[in-house]
Amino acid sequence: MSKTGKILVVDDDDDILTAARLLLRRRFAEVLTCRRPERIPDLLERQAFDVVLLDMNFGPGESSGKQGLHWLERIREIDPEAVVVMITAHGSVDNAVEAMKLGATDFITKPWQNEKVVATVSTAVELRRSRAEAATLRSANELLREAAGASSQTIISESAAMDEVFSLVERAAPTDANVLILGENGTGKELIARELHSRSQRSQNVFLAVDMGSISESLFESELFGHRKGAFTGANDDRLGRFQAADGGTLFLDEIGNLPMHLQAKLLSALEQRQVTPVGADTPQTFDVRVVAATNTPIEHLRDADLYRPDLLFRLNTVEITIPPLRERRDDILPVAEHFAAIYSRKYDKAGCKFSSAAQAAMLDYDWPGNVRALRHAVERAVILSSDNVLGPTDLQLDYPGAEPNVEPPAAIPTILNLDEMEKDTIEKALRKHGFNISRAAAELGLTRASLYRRMEKHGI
Repeated sequence: MSKTGKILVVDDDDDILTAARLLLRRRFAEVLTCRRPERIPDLLERQAFDVVLLDMNFGPGESSGKQGLHWLERIREIDPEAVVVMITAHGSVDNAVEAMKLGATDFITKPWQNEKVVATVSTAVELRRSRAEAATLRSANELLREAAGASSQTIISESAAMDEVFSLVERAAPTDANVLILGENGTGKELIARELHSRSQRSQNVFLAVDMGSISESLFESELFGHRKGAFTGANDDRLGRFQAADGGTLFLDEIGNLPMHLQAKLLSALEQRQVTPVGADTPQTFDVRVVAATNTPIEHLRDADLYRPDLLFRLNTVEITIPPLRERRDDILPVAEHFAAIYSRKYDKAGCKFSSAAQAAMLDYDWPGNVRALRHAVERAVILSSDNVLGPTDLQLDYPGAEPNVEPPAAIPTILNLDEMEKDTIEKALRKHGFNISRAAAELGLTRASLYRRMEKHGI
C-alpha cells in the first residue's frame, strides 16, 4: 500500500519532533519538522501540507497557549482550508478546546499514545482530501457557471455568402473533428462554434470558451491544465483546468493565432496525448473534449512556419470554416440591425425602434470594419441617443458619404465628466479607428491585449 499525506510538525521540543518524525514516516509519504513557529508562513507559501501538527506553547515557562492560538490564526489566514491538529499537555486541554473554536480540527495530548496519534492524523488527512475535492468541485462549478452565463446570441443571416458556412457546420457538427474558424474580428466566430456544439453529439455537455489572447504566458498552464494548491504563490486551492472542466463537451479556443511558439508546443502536446498534468502535480489527467479553435489571423500567416507550428495547425484544422466579413454579405446588414434594435428597444424601454430609410441606406453603404460587433454597438448607441422610436443616420454616428461631420467639443470642455464613461468612450473610439483590431487598438491605448479585453468586459463593449 503506497503512503500518502504530507505532514508538518511544529514544536520547540527536539525529542517530540524526533518521535513524531519516526512514528509518522511509517504511515505517511512525507513528514517535515520545524522547531521555530516563525518559519510557518514561509513553509506554507512554498509548499502544501495535508496536516499541520502545532504545539500550543513555545519557549521555556510558556503554558498559556496564546502562542499556539496566535500561530493557528496565522495558518488559517494563509490557508483558510488548512487542517491543523494541536499538540498540548494533559493539563491544558481547555486551551486545545479554545483552539478548536478558532478552527483547529483536533488535538493530541502529551505524552501521547502512538495509535491515537496515527488515527488522529489519518482522519485529518482524509478531511484535507475532502476539502480539496470540494475546492475542485467549486472551481468546476465556477467554470460551468461561466459557460452557462455566456452570451447566447442568435445567428441571423439571409445572405448567400453564409450558406456555405452553414453547410460546413451542418456536415462537420455531428463528427468529433477539430474545427478551425477563420474570420475578422466581430464576424461571429464564437456563434459558429456554439452552433457546431449544439448540433453535435456533445450538445448535452458543456461548451466552454477560452480567450487565448487574454491569458498571460505565466498563467497559461494553470488556466488550461489546472494547478494544485501550493504549486506557486497565490495557488491557495486546487484549480481545475479548462480541458478537464470541458470534459465530455466542447472547448472553444479563441484567438489561437496569438499564441507564442513555446506555448504552441505545450498545447500541441496536450492535444496529441489527450492528457494534461496540472501545475504542481505528478500524475497526468486524461480528458475527452472536442476542440474548436478560432482566429482573426489570415490563413497565409498561420502557414508561416516561423510564426506558427505546422503540426499544431494540422491538428486544429481538420475542418476549416471561413466566415466572410459583413461588407461581403450586405444582405445580412438590415436583418441583423433590426434584430439588435428589437433587443435594445426592450433593454432601454423604448417602444419598437425602427430605422428610417436614410439610416438603412447609411448602414448598407458602410463597410463595417468591426463587422457584426460594430453593427451591434452602433445600433445600441442609436437606440440610446434617439429622441423617438425612429432611428436616423445621425443616431448611428457612422462615417459614411454624405453624413454630417461629427463635431467634437473642445478638449477643455469635455461632455463626459465621469471617469468610467470617459474610459469607455476612449476605448470605443480606438476600436472604431482600428476597425476593431484588438492588437492595434491596445497598442494605441498603451495597453496589453489582456488589459484591453478586461476593460472591454468591464464596460460591456
